[in-house]
Amino acid sequence: MKRKILLGTILGAIAGIIDIVPMIIQKLPIYSILSAFSMWVVLGFIINTSALKTNGALKGLLLSFLVLLPTAILIAQAEPISLIPICVMTVILGLSLGFTSDKVHGRK
Repeated sequence: MKRKILLGTILGAIAGIIDIVPMIIQKLPIYSILSAFSMWVVLGFIINTSALKTNGALKGLLLSFLVLLPTAILIAQAEPISLIPICVMTVILGLSLGFTSDKVHGRK
């Protein structure tokens, strides 16, 4: 279990870095950047330790959107057009995180 937690946290941090690079380039507020990064670290943990019995990529996608949902509601109220790139990155990183998690753990 310790290995799953460590690996999930590392994979989540990598996904977080990938997500925040464009945000840094766009000079978005630091709180938005920290929020996005921390979401992916948490998701790395959740995806790697979840007992949900499904394909890894699907699990990553599902859990990523479930975790994003409360924040997405706030974003939709303030800047609805921002949800497009957020959802695109969530699809890409959620699928990738779930897929990578399965491959590293030797699951098919």
